[in-house]
Amino acid sequence: FKGGDTCEYLLSSGRFLGEKVWQPHSCMMHKYKNSEAKNCLIDKHVVFIGDSRIRQLFYSFIKLINPQVKEEGIKHGNIPFEDKSASIKVDFLWYPEVNGSMRQRIKSWTEGSVAKPHIIVVGAATWSIKIHNGSNEALAQYKINITSIAPLLEKLAISSDVYWVLQDPVYEDMLSESRKMITNEKIDAYNEAAVRILNSSSRNSKAKVKVFSVSKLIAQETIMKSADGLHLPESSRDTNAMILMNVYCNKIMKPIDGSCCQPQPPLTLIQKIAFCFFTLSIVGYLIISLIHRNNYRKNKSCTDLESGEEKKPAISTANVSTLEMLLHCFCKLGLIMTYFYLCDRANLFMKENKFYTHSSFFIPIAYILVLGVFYTENTKETKVLNREQTDEWKGWMQLVILIYHISGASTFLPVYMHIRVLVAAYLFQTGYGHFSYFWIKGDFGVYRVCQVLFRLNFLVVVLCIVMDRPYQFYYFVPLVTVWFMIIYATLAVWPQIVQKKANGNCLWHFGLLLKLICLLTCIYFLSYSQGAFEKIFSFWPLSKCFELNGNVYEWWFRWKLDRYVVFHGMLFAFIYLALQKRQMISEGKGDPLFSSRVSNVLLFISIVSFLTYSIWASSCKNKTECNELHPSVSVVQILAFILIRNIPGYVRSVYSSFFAWFGKISLELFICQYHIWLAADTKGILVLIPGYPMFNVLVSTFIFVCVAHEISQITNDLAQIVVPKDNSTLLKRLLCIAGFFSGLHFFSAMQDQSRH
Repeated sequence: FKGGDTCEYLLSSGRFLGEKVWQPHSCMMHKYKNSEAKNCLIDKHVVFIGDSRIRQLFYSFIKLINPQVKEEGIKHGNIPFEDKSASIKVDFLWYPEVNGSMRQRIKSWTEGSVAKPHIIVVGAATWSIKIHNGSNEALAQYKINITSIAPLLEKLAISSDVYWVLQDPVYEDMLSESRKMITNEKIDAYNEAAVRILNSSSRNSKAKVKVFSVSKLIAQETIMKSADGLHLPESSRDTNAMILMNVYCNKIMKPIDGSCCQPQPPLTLIQKIAFCFFTLSIVGYLIISLIHRNNYRKNKSCTDLESGEEKKPAISTANVSTLEMLLHCFCKLGLIMTYFYLCDRANLFMKENKFYTHSSFFIPIAYILVLGVFYTENTKETKVLNREQTDEWKGWMQLVILIYHISGASTFLPVYMHIRVLVAAYLFQTGYGHFSYFWIKGDFGVYRVCQVLFRLNFLVVVLCIVMDRPYQFYYFVPLVTVWFMIIYATLAVWPQIVQKKANGNCLWHFGLLLKLICLLTCIYFLSYSQGAFEKIFSFWPLSKCFELNGNVYEWWFRWKLDRYVVFHGMLFAFIYLALQKRQMISEGKGDPLFSSRVSNVLLFISIVSFLTYSIWASSCKNKTECNELHPSVSVVQILAFILIRNIPGYVRSVYSSFFAWFGKISLELFICQYHIWLAADTKGILVLIPGYPMFNVLVSTFIFVCVAHEISQITNDLAQIVVPKDNSTLLKRLLCIAGFFSGLHFFSAMQDQSRH
């Protein structure tokens, strides 16, 4: 670790991921769109000074502002460019040699009240080598000229961004006869002179001229594709232009996936309060631990001289143990949140862009599949979707989703469509699981609701505070939370229809189906009425939870994408439990679910349906069109999987304990990956060990899984304390929670006011 100046890394070092994707050392580079480039450079004046290679860079730069620009300017002359809509001026000034003319032009900007350019990009040398046939005298004169120009550039660097572009290597075999004297040896000598003079001059100045040396590295990899051996191919110069844009614009635009040149964000008021709270928890736990340790030493068992019996030390009261457990949980959580903050908010650890290859996705998938099959055990019960089976299902799906995220596989549409089914399957289980519980147990009490809401939302609320992110940013938790409340409201509203009541009178089954039809109608209406949906979730305090970037469009999009699958889960649970009650299915160990003929037919249909969906998803050409169909057809593959997994008796009687273990902490894994496995809020990859990608993934994965497991235990422990079964105590806790959120809202309002 050499410090937090990622700008220096961006300008000087990096490597190619594949053939065209440039990865700066230690940080992430944002790919600027035209609109973003315009917003960054509004009312700015940019000047490129140099030879034909600088002219190439000039054209690539202005194409980021306006892609329609054609390279039609005068070859050996000045070329102006202006975007009047954003008041942006970009000029190319033809000065192929570092000489008196270039010095005079630069000097003119340092004198009097002349408007100075905001960005100045300078570079030249190949013409000097060519005109003077690579003579040593020309190199000596080049050194003298740069020495005279350096103080002027440093003076400009006080108020402007000044970049000296080092000369790229050439491909000597392709050079024409008139350019044969331009050798890489000569170019290195000129570059060395420029760097030495600019660095020695900047030691005594207030500002520094930034040396743009990264283009050399890019050229070394791509100059072989040059048309003439001198000028870079278009993809390489576009990369250089994008680097320039990142150097200047990242600190202004602050893109999430552009960590290069971004300063560490200042701590917010809420973050400071959280830091104090966790610090006090750690100190409090240490004090209580020391007190208990001293008491144990004083009261440890001693032999009674008369009876010869051992006396046991006094047992701590329940209140003390509850307080100790509470402080212990917050102590561990505080240390874990510190790690979260250091990984994804402090500029301590490196971050890199994702780069997708088929091998980076499919090889880990094959590896975990082998591991999962290896850890096969018998289930405790053989019912359809029993606990071990659902944990296994969640586990392997979560592992596939994690590999999908770290490999950047969202760029490959067939993989994206299959991952969408896995997300839908999670929501299907939400509908199935909660419906089954309420239908069988008939428990609509506040305790059950609070337990579920706490377990779902505890980690996300803490991360919203510590990482300064809105609730909707962790979109999956709001999604399952809202669907849980919809399921609860559907079944709890009058008349409450549960299995016990329905067994007494079959008409209640029709009543429940009527409720489900009403729910489906509401879902259908909201999915095609964006205005109504946005009005519902724009009311305070819902707007505070579901807004992202000032509107609820993202929330509407996420909800709409899997709008029917929870209903499908509820309907499947209803049909399955009805069949089970009437003993129309066989769930004995080793027995097929139905009669042999029916089982074989259903199994064949399921396999065909499963493969048909995969073929359709793999043939998708347009993400938007496929997303429109996804809510209606995703249930096909989900139901096909359930039947394939449960119809054969042997398959239903075994499960993978490896996948089931991950399934128990799947929610924590999904949320924690945002900051301590991936980086820059999932846009990049966290780098703990630079230079060793595989070893880095192993280490960061081990820590990530351990942290997720620990947070799962902390959440379970705190749920027992914060959400007690006693109603009067629970009411008091709910009032405290309401007070906590009121305080959070108050500090959030203060924070927003200070930002504005």
